[in-house]
Amino acid sequence: MTKKNFLLFIIIGILLSACNNASTNTTEIATPAMEKELRNAIAKNPDSLLLTENLIQYFRDNGNFGQAIAETNLAIKKDTANARLWDIKATLYFQNADTINAIKAFEKVISIDPQPAYKISLGLTYAQTKNPKALKLAEELLKDPFAKASKQAQFIKGFYYSYIGEYQHAIAVFDSCLKLDYTYIDAYKEKAICLYQLTKYNEAIQSLEKALALQSTFDEAYYWMGRCYEKLGDKKQAIMNYQNAIQIDPEYAEAKDALGKLGNGS
Repeated sequence: MTKKNFLLFIIIGILLSACNNASTNTTEIATPAMEKELRNAIAKNPDSLLLTENLIQYFRDNGNFGQAIAETNLAIKKDTANARLWDIKATLYFQNADTINAIKAFEKVISIDPQPAYKISLGLTYAQTKNPKALKLAEELLKDPFAKASKQAQFIKGFYYSYIGEYQHAIAVFDSCLKLDYTYIDAYKEKAICLYQLTKYNEAIQSLEKALALQSTFDEAYYWMGRCYEKLGDKKQAIMNYQNAIQIDPEYAEAKDALGKLGNGS
């Protein structure tokens, strides 16, 4: 839709709204059928956590994180010690780019149930916010013989060092991670990002190629391949890789923006 048509669409919408308001004093916004169906199911089975999660997921899928979090909070009020609900809340905050509240919620999860999966989530969030607590949590995972999370612990460390700009250190840790599991594609990608930051574009491409050999639909690998080729001055390869990323994920905003800057946007 062009900008001109978009403005016309808005004007028509305003006029229609004005006409409707003229005929009725109040405008009633209809509840979507799916939401109504989910709420009716919950009303019949108020203790069903699965139905509550379905409603939360409905709002999450529609990008309405505020309402998803509100529904999660209502569920938590009924069961304050439910670690799964706190994990859902933390994840919603994280996906809505609210890392401060995500960390608070993840910390609450661990205080209720300190299982490795929850510690990994918190560790990665600490790392992304440059919080050195990430290293402490990684060590806890490494020392726990029952956690079986050595590669994830190493990944958290590498992730943290990458975010604070210690790229060489991060690369060494990602290599340790890959020695534990050579199929860990995220470690190849994060290693490539560090190499990219060090302007070692060809080495970064090699790391990304290893990830793609393991998973040919790894959209982030194609995106970073595109960035590397762009730095190397190979516009054709850059465009092809950005297009591959978008083909896998049509909503890949960064890839679409990069492609547009090269004059090949859709």
